[in-house]
Amino acid sequence: MATHLPIRATVREDLAAAMDHDPAATSRWVVLLTSAGLHAIWLHRIAHRWWQQPSGKWPARLLAYVSRSVTGIEIHPGAHIGRRFFIDHGMGVVIGETSVVGDDVMLFHGVTLGGTSGKRVKRHPTLGNDVMVGAGAKILGDIHVGSNVRVGANSVVVKDVPTGAVATGIPARYRYPQLDDSPMMAPEERLYADPALFI
Repeated sequence: MATHLPIRATVREDLAAAMDHDPAATSRWVVLLTSAGLHAIWLHRIAHRWWQQPSGKWPARLLAYVSRSVTGIEIHPGAHIGRRFFIDHGMGVVIGETSVVGDDVMLFHGVTLGGTSGKRVKRHPTLGNDVMVGAGAKILGDIHVGSNVRVGANSVVVKDVPTGAVATGIPARYRYPQLDDSPMMAPEERLYADPALFI
């Protein structure tokens, strides 16, 4: 999932993703200089490359520690993160060591991709492509969240979520709101009938 593009191309892609996903982003220069989410992912991409080298583990952990101190976002250097990844606001995001994140994924502040095992195994979630995770949501354990999934704010996901679903609640349940459309309901009525559509 995580591909090693040239650094300049990666920076351009991540910056474009930030501009696309953040309606408050009015200037590329402001985003470039002040987005904690972008800075965290760029430092992670460096740390992850170091992590893959036999002698790079401790420098990678040190860089991850510095990144957390500066940005408020904790990403373990072992985590695999895809292209055009964006963290909006960012404070309090935690991404564990064996997490795998696909392309075009967006996380909001307070999201945890956490583990449920104390053993050295795959213990963190795998997210497909084009996943959006709302503020404060927790996705825990070696579970799979399919592509084109929306996870609601403050939801706790502990089981697999199939492609195209919306997961909300504690523990999260999933559904396909686009399949529940009634031809008798106006679009505005659908939004009030199922607040998950606001995600």
